[in-house]
Amino acid sequence: MGPARSPRYEAAVRSARESYAALPPDAPVRLAKKTSNLFRPRPDAGPSGLDLSALQGVFALDVEAGLARVGGLTTYEQLVDELLPHGLMPLVVPQLRTITIGGAVIGLGIEATSFRSGLPHESVLEMDVLTPTGEVVTATPDGEHADLFRTLPNSYGSLGYVLGLVIQLERTSRYVVLEHLRFDSVEAVVAAIGEVTAAGAHGQAHGGARVDFMDGVVFGPTEAYLTLARWSDTLEGATRPGDHTGAEPFYRSVQHRRRDVLTAADFLWRWDTDWFWCSRAFGAQRPLVRRVWPRRLLRSDVYWRIMAFEQRHGWVSAYRRARGRPRQERVIQDVEIPLDRTADFLRWFLREIPIEPLWLCPVRLRTTTPGPDGGPPWPLYPMRVGEDYVNVGFWSAVDVPPGGRHGDTNRAIEEQVHALGGHKGLYSESFFDEATFEERYGGAAYRPVKQRYDPEGRLPTLYDKAVRSR
Repeated sequence: MGPARSPRYEAAVRSARESYAALPPDAPVRLAKKTSNLFRPRPDAGPSGLDLSALQGVFALDVEAGLARVGGLTTYEQLVDELLPHGLMPLVVPQLRTITIGGAVIGLGIEATSFRSGLPHESVLEMDVLTPTGEVVTATPDGEHADLFRTLPNSYGSLGYVLGLVIQLERTSRYVVLEHLRFDSVEAVVAAIGEVTAAGAHGQAHGGARVDFMDGVVFGPTEAYLTLARWSDTLEGATRPGDHTGAEPFYRSVQHRRRDVLTAADFLWRWDTDWFWCSRAFGAQRPLVRRVWPRRLLRSDVYWRIMAFEQRHGWVSAYRRARGRPRQERVIQDVEIPLDRTADFLRWFLREIPIEPLWLCPVRLRTTTPGPDGGPPWPLYPMRVGEDYVNVGFWSAVDVPPGGRHGDTNRAIEEQVHALGGHKGLYSESFFDEATFEERYGGAAYRPVKQRYDPEGRLPTLYDKAVRSR
């Protein structure tokens, strides 16, 4: 299926199998990877990690059919660099450059095309998977390994490693034209999302204009913005494309610009430049600092390295203690809330949690058929077919009050999300007990697949990974 398996690709798969076979059989398996977009502790691979470095890049491309065979360790930055010259991109390009396509499939990814293109794993036609037994199997929606194909999304490497994938692609244009709409209540912005989503892919829901991309930012109960964007072959009257590596971060521009035009690449990485708005924690948004900060270093992986350095050394935490400031709890989450309950969640969050802004990203599964048992098509993250959701993202920290516990705020959010029929992504810290976790994240579907492909328990379970950080 899809573009042919080249000798170079087959050699890369062999190298992955050999690297796995060389690992000590009683040692934990860790992926030797320089970058991570997980916000929970990730054990170091050390000198003997699983090396999948040969599985990077586009191995075969069928421009006419809009299909590519790509390595699982390919970052979206590399994918975009290789595909845009052909006028193509993945159907969903997550916001951060160093997210890998394999990571987006076995974890979760989302972006402003998700209201019409769903999640990254929904554009996958087949996957070559290195299983915990050392075997490489080809998983497709139908066939011998369909059970693995369905349960890999949100499995976070607990069922195996994605070596290569055949993915569907989207045609692109040179530019993206953006319109930023202001709303004075969360109810109004959610209603507007529903209007656009109801019009379907590339719908004409807003003033007769096509909508190819949609996301938004909530700054408070009476200030929210929805960005509707579309492909364009021209600048449409602008003298030159916008540039948000300069003085003004992208998220601030939505507050006073009605319209913007960006190159395709700059649009895809508009959030990466300032890690959405989290670069403010490093001073990168202060005018004096921004003037001297090299533009090539305005990117999420740079901020990640700074944060990782602090996590290792704890200098900022020590400074806070010395000044008598309270301990802090990280609140870094993305949650999917049904559209008809999103305003309820936003009102609750803005009242109870001292964090702003919030990111809004509408999403509807691209898959239109339920799973073989009539349940969710992707059982480990059980979103429902045909239902509209809004991803709400928030990434900051809150003070732990006197007498409070670390995790209290995250636990409260987890329960509120569940009460509203939503689900939380697992890339960050989670606080579920094991029974609750299994109930909410497809334990009944996960267990037989885990037993089939990992009978000796070579890899940690999903609960071990997501909650125990093993």
